[in-house]
Parts: sequence; structure tokens; C-alpha cells
Amino acid sequence: MTAVAPVVVAPATERRSMRGSMRGRPHLVAGVVILAVVLGVGFIGPLFSGDPLDTNPLAALQAPSWSHPFGTDQFGRDVLTRAVHAARLDVGLGLATALSSMVVGTAIGVVAGFWGGRTGGFIMRAVDVLLAFPGFVLAMLLVAALGNTIPKVMLAVGLAFVPYFVRLARAQVLAEREQEYVAGALLAGCSRVRVAFRHVLPNAIRPSIVQATLCAGWTILNVSGLAFLGIGIRPPTPEWGVMVSEGASDILIGKWWTSLFPGALIVLVVSAFHLIGDDLGDDR
Repeated sequence: MTAVAPVVVAPATERRSMRGSMRGRPHLVAGVVILAVVLGVGFIGPLFSGDPLDTNPLAALQAPSWSHPFGTDQFGRDVLTRAVHAARLDVGLGLATALSSMVVGTAIGVVAGFWGGRTGGFIMRAVDVLLAFPGFVLAMLLVAALGNTIPKVMLAVGLAFVPYFVRLARAQVLAEREQEYVAGALLAGCSRVRVAFRHVLPNAIRPSIVQATLCAGWTILNVSGLAFLGIGIRPPTPEWGVMVSEGASDILIGKWWTSLFPGALIVLVVSAFHLIGDDLGDDR
């Protein structure tokens, strides 16, 4: 007779605890749901929508209707189609830029905090110089120097956020390196590099993760702001900031939909990232 492996079912009390935990974190749930929906639409929607670059002068500036739920822009392009294609670009830029800034900035902050001395002093003086510029202004300068292609805009915005992660990680590492486990690891023969990145970093990374969720939202705002000013991603690329910039003049003639819907999506997604960051920042 063949033995049947038992099916492990989570106890009812554990399932109730998980549901209760999620109910007690409405900000996290709301933020994750919003991002999941936007990302799902961004990746699946383009398979069923048309070409965001298709123009139709005869259908220019049509108000929202069943055939064009978000209306059309001055070139007759469907605003919904362009917004759907832009979701993947904008949210992807936000996540990739925040992650890369966190990795680079946190690594530099660990070096500055754990080794200190002249190395740490030099790093922090360079960070102070970069922090003298507001992040958006620094991103503008970097875009002007590097160019306005999508990879270069991502690089410019990411570099503008690195100093914030450096300072945050350094502060956490300065507190962690005084703990007894650090001295114990060094006495056990572990190298300083191993102790810094294998033992100290995992205990100092949480604030950087919270900061990364906020930076993801700020990235979308900065990328959109650069496009609105005409120095970031350029038309006709389907990007929310580009769409707001192109539709801004239409508001004066009563054609509000060309900028309202992409602007609303920017607000929605940035708010979702901030809701997640707000929840992760709470001590539980």
C-alpha cells in the first residue's frame, strides 16, 4: 500500500493571525494593491491596446467616451493607450533607480561608517557637497551633462539620490559597530570587510529599504518633472511626465483630459510608494 504524504495545513489560529496582521496594516495593503494593479496593467495592457504612437488628426482632442475612455490628445493619439504603455516605463524607472541608488549609496555609507578616519571623512565631505544641491536641481545638472535618453535620465536621477543613502547608512553603521557582536566577530578572526558587509550591513539596512520606497516615488516625480520642463525624456515617448507636458497647454482651451489622467496616475503611484514606506517605517 502506497504511503500518502500528509498535507500540512496552517492552523486556524495562524491564519487568523495573518489576516489580522494584514488588517492592521492598511497602508501597506493599499500601497501594494495599487502598485500591483498598475504594474499588471502596464505589463498586460500593451498586449491588448494599440500603438501609443499612432496618430489620427481627424480624432484630435476628443473628450472621454466609450471608444476613448481617457480621450485623445492634439495628435489624435489615444490617451489611455499611452498611459498604459507609460505605466511600465515610469514604475520600472522608479523601482530600478531606487534599488540601484540604495545598493550604491548603502555600500558607500557602510565604508564611511565602519572604517571612518580619512576615508570616511573624505566620503562625507563629498556627500555634503552633493547635498548642497536639491535632488531635483542636481538631477537637472546631470541630465544636462549626460543627455536625455532614458538610461541617462535614470542614471542622473539615481546619482542624485545616492548621497541620501550614504548619510543614512553611515549613521546606522556608526551605531551598529559599537555592538558586542562586532567585537566578537573581529576577535574570532573575521576580516573587517566580512564583518562590515556580512554582519553589520544586514542589521543596518532597514532604514535604507524604507528610504528606497520613498525614493521610488520621488524618482517618478523627478522624471516627470524633467520631462515637463523639456530636459528629460522627450516626446513622443509614452511617459506620464511627457503626456502632462504636452497636455498642459490644452487646459487653456478646456481640453483637461490630456493632462489630468496621466497626472492622476503619477499622484496615485507616488502615493502608493509613500504608503508602503510609511508602513515599513513604523516599528512593529
